[in-house]
Amino acid sequence: AGGAGTENFKLKSWLSWSWTYVCFIWFGMVLIMIYVLWSPLKLQETLASASVFLNTLTPKFYVALTGTSSLISGLILIFEWWYFRKYGTSFIEQVSVSHLRPLLGGVESSSATGLFTSINGETELRPSVSECKVWRNPLNLFRGAEYNRYTWVTGKEPLTYYDMNLSAQDHQTFFTGDTPQLRPEDAVMQKAWRERNPQARIRAAYQALEMNQESVFFLSTIILNAVLMSCAAAYVLLAEEEATTITEAERLFRKALSIGKCLYSAQRHRNRNINLLVYIKRRLAMCARKLGRVKEAVKMMRDLMKEFPLLGMLNIHENLLEALLELQAYADVQAVLAKYDDISLPKSATICYTSALLKARAVSDKFSPEAASRRGLSSAEMNAVEAIHRAVEFNPHVPKYLLEMKSLILPPEHILKRGDSEAVAYAFFHLQHWKRAEGALNLLHCTWEGTFRLIPYPLEKGHLFYPYPGCTETADRELLPSFHEVSVYPKKELPFFILFTAGLCSFTAMLAMLTHQFPELMGVFAKAVSTSTTGSYSLPLLY
Repeated sequence: AGGAGTENFKLKSWLSWSWTYVCFIWFGMVLIMIYVLWSPLKLQETLASASVFLNTLTPKFYVALTGTSSLISGLILIFEWWYFRKYGTSFIEQVSVSHLRPLLGGVESSSATGLFTSINGETELRPSVSECKVWRNPLNLFRGAEYNRYTWVTGKEPLTYYDMNLSAQDHQTFFTGDTPQLRPEDAVMQKAWRERNPQARIRAAYQALEMNQESVFFLSTIILNAVLMSCAAAYVLLAEEEATTITEAERLFRKALSIGKCLYSAQRHRNRNINLLVYIKRRLAMCARKLGRVKEAVKMMRDLMKEFPLLGMLNIHENLLEALLELQAYADVQAVLAKYDDISLPKSATICYTSALLKARAVSDKFSPEAASRRGLSSAEMNAVEAIHRAVEFNPHVPKYLLEMKSLILPPEHILKRGDSEAVAYAFFHLQHWKRAEGALNLLHCTWEGTFRLIPYPLEKGHLFYPYPGCTETADRELLPSFHEVSVYPKKELPFFILFTAGLCSFTAMLAMLTHQFPELMGVFAKAVSTSTTGSYSLPLLY
């Protein structure tokens, strides 16, 4: 297989190398053919008649010609601009690269863009679009009590279908993932998670509860545990979807918690029971945080992390960091960061920007750009600036939301690390903490743009992290609602074909206007151009 791939690569390289010479040979053969057939085909008389025809054309024809050209190029420009704004690339360029380049023996673009040079000079694979992993938002809101209220007030849907579909898959995996045989109640709950209509999901949850109540008296203990599982999952769905207040959601989650504890003590389907129990306790802690019982929420989160230390991928520590910042327990925040802000652990905007906030808070109340420019930065200020640069390099979209240069929306249920969706989710919950630290936003405003002078362009290398992935825009457009303007980094330059069609449209429109205003002068100019053009084609061949 490797030998065949090498032979194919050599064949494509040879075709690409020989194509230039083939074009020159073809062009020479065309010139020879024209020279040979010049007299038999009476090309001289044809050129002369064409020159006479062009000399008899009126200025109205040139106005119509240039006006039509301007209209067509303008339509192409509008379509190209729309396609670039929606998909981030030129339609003509994409078609030429995808369909014409392989026919001409060129190398596919994927092989060229799939590599980048690492910091140590070695060649590594660049992450593709499919490798941009989407994570569940640790602080996602409640649909019934928060997302739906936004929809009632504004008439806009804050969640995309793609985002809700990912949540449905998560719930099925958490609560019904390893059931060997689905009972009717389980089938109803699986269908409930997949339903797109919220009212249909709620009706399915009530149907599962009714089926559980009818069968609970006639089942053995083993089957009873499975029944309770569906019952707990139904209460979770009702708490997420139907409850219109956080208090009501908390009441339903407590019902689910009592069932979840029974399931966990039964020691059957242990992994699934752990998932259910952790999910319920985490949401109860978030309810306590939203209802103002912050110390209670912190205790619940600490107990949860202590009881299930291996579930670090759920990022419960990010919930804990936000609650501790609300309590202004900065020493405890620093202790959590010391554990999770490790080089061997995956980073997030919450980790990087919270670390920057703590360092900025120590110097921001006395920071002045004028004084810093005169005396230079102190060691503490330098540490704060470096922490801000580190955070901005990890996610460059966050500062515009913290500085309120872009409007915030409700965060999605899933985020893409280093993407705009993560920036929205972080700023939505942490903007208040930055405002509480006096001068922190001023320090961020003065220093965050300096990060981009440290990052190599065109981002072929990273400074403190891996190079910024190129797949974030596509994934963020799937996660964020259509009314939100997705932040794109790095800013893409306008494709050549947009500039070309813009220039062509402007040039032809100018010719049409000049021909309409000065018909005689432009008519003489057009006849002179046509005469010189036909003469230049005929003179080399007359000899």
